[in-house]
Amino acid sequence: MVSISFKDGTLLIEAPQDTELPITDICVYDVRVSAWRAEACAYADIIMALHSAAIPYDDQARHYAALQLHRQSLFPPRDYQRQAIDAWNKSRRRGVIVLPTGTGKSFVAQMAMELSNRSTLVVVPTIDLMEQWASQLKKAFGLPVGLLGGGSKDVQNLTVSTYDSAVLMMETIGDRFGLLVVDECHHLPGPTYQTLAKFCIAPFRLGLTATPERDDGMDDALDRLIGPICFRKDIDEMEGNALSEYRTETIPVALDDDELDEYLHQRQIYTDFIRANRINFSARDGWNMFLRACVRQRNGREALKAYMRQREIARAGKGKLDLLWQLINEHAQERILIFTADNQTAYQIGQRFRLPVLTHHTKIAERRSLLDAFRKGDLPVLVTSKILNEGVDVPEASVGIVVSGSGSIREHVQRLGRILRPAAGKQAVLYELISAGTSESYVSERRRHHRAYERPDSM
Repeated sequence: MVSISFKDGTLLIEAPQDTELPITDICVYDVRVSAWRAEACAYADIIMALHSAAIPYDDQARHYAALQLHRQSLFPPRDYQRQAIDAWNKSRRRGVIVLPTGTGKSFVAQMAMELSNRSTLVVVPTIDLMEQWASQLKKAFGLPVGLLGGGSKDVQNLTVSTYDSAVLMMETIGDRFGLLVVDECHHLPGPTYQTLAKFCIAPFRLGLTATPERDDGMDDALDRLIGPICFRKDIDEMEGNALSEYRTETIPVALDDDELDEYLHQRQIYTDFIRANRINFSARDGWNMFLRACVRQRNGREALKAYMRQREIARAGKGKLDLLWQLINEHAQERILIFTADNQTAYQIGQRFRLPVLTHHTKIAERRSLLDAFRKGDLPVLVTSKILNEGVDVPEASVGIVVSGSGSIREHVQRLGRILRPAAGKQAVLYELISAGTSESYVSERRRHHRAYERPDSM
């Protein structure tokens, strides 16, 4: 008889010496315990292999519960949600569903939970999302929902956790869930976060994201940790149906003469330094190479200051801020989100125009208060650096203004998604302000390489 147990985030498979195991390609023999050892995430493959080989086994690893879940929803699923769940079911209930922000990914997860009827762990990147998911699940199933994160350590058959708390606790709770749902799963391939999936035995796995691609190319790890992409629809495929109609507009803004002179001067100092030190930013560690050179070289501090200053000028030139105020006034009757690449620019805009600002420094209570006021229309404009890029539900927003951003395609698509919740007669618009004659033009071109922006009405 083969025995399978779970200990400290791994599986131990003990078998009589004369047993030929069909799982040696996914296990390693550990002479210290005279047993085979495997990652917990290999549990489903091991069980299937033993079953197919008709080898009897004693499963002591599984401690997740069978449930009888019934959604208490007044709304039937949309066609694409049914299609997504059908595709996931055909993929052995393992895989990633890619849907734009605002198209009901959490509703799809509830359908997966009802189909699987197993104790479920939902993993999310932030405390705000944790509380949002917990509220939705309580309403959907009428059951208590445990929380891991923000000071809570309550494990229930339905539990919502932050990524960080799941990483810390999965060694001890990884055997308690039959379904693992990973929201915003593009975060999962990070070296630390991978462990939460590896240490969990859940045979059923669902990843949810609007943008699975990662700049570091590690999105391939999702296949092993959760499963392949089994269903995908992009923003442009859902416009005018599940999402509002939209247009995007990129607006070049000239620096004034003084700004341009200083920008070119600082840019020259910076580029001379990277050429002299043969720094290649196309390499994965290009940025770290630059920082090491700044520390080691005599003129490194000057080069770093020049880099920071030329970027500051491009991100918040006078003409750009003047145009921002003009756009705010043009859309005075609408809800507007203003996005920046950094906190400094966000606070600068907030101070100049007396606008509320949300950053990662904003306390949770204040953040909730500001978002509630925005939804009600008491505060029609919010400025944010990156805190609203994903996960926060602001369906009232119809105008987005990108004052500055990174070259990340995901970030740009997420910002567009923030303003696409459907409403009667709504047409959303995303403005992208670019300092002409600066490196922002190149950054903008990089982040717009997505089908959501490759449209005739994208200017």
